[in-house]
Amino acid sequence: MLFDAAVPGYTPSMQALWFDIPEKILEERRQLGHDKKDELWDGVLHMVRPPTWRHQRLSVDLMFAIRPAADRAGLQVWGDGSGIYGPGENWRIPDLTLARPEHLAEETGLRGAELIVEVLSPNDESRQKLPFYASIGVREVWLVTPQSRVVEMFLLEGDHYVTSGDGISAVLGVTLQTIRGPKLRLIDCDSITDV
Repeated sequence: MLFDAAVPGYTPSMQALWFDIPEKILEERRQLGHDKKDELWDGVLHMVRPPTWRHQRLSVDLMFAIRPAADRAGLQVWGDGSGIYGPGENWRIPDLTLARPEHLAEETGLRGAELIVEVLSPNDESRQKLPFYASIGVREVWLVTPQSRVVEMFLLEGDHYVTSGDGISAVLGVTLQTIRGPKLRLIDCDSITDV
């Protein structure tokens, strides 16, 4: 099996540069559905391990928790596997994307967004995606650590991101707090949701 932890020498933190990926490997990834989160960074394929069920569960729970605020803001919520595209051969596959209808390009997918949520995995590249998100004008990015439920919030200022320490989303107007459990608490008007 491809990327099986039982393969000698394989460790989850291993990074490699493959100049010519054999078509057999790419086809196996397609058949198994492991290519759904692969990204293209300036023409370079970044193959992403399929997320764990805990990662997936947190993404889905967050999607349902922020949906009411997104609806009020006139934003569509796009889940896991929805690509966001930049110029040239560039796309990323965030865990959640909140976008306006005009961000949807008919042929390719999303060409912008208001808010991106990335659920962190060990050794992932979410922080390295920030310049790309800034270059296409994404107003806000959340990086969520699943184990601790801590959220790092980044707001676009000019052509780069600055961290926001107040826990209030500029895009949604919800307050995010990490509480005992740990859980992530979303306070939206009179509604409180713990994820």
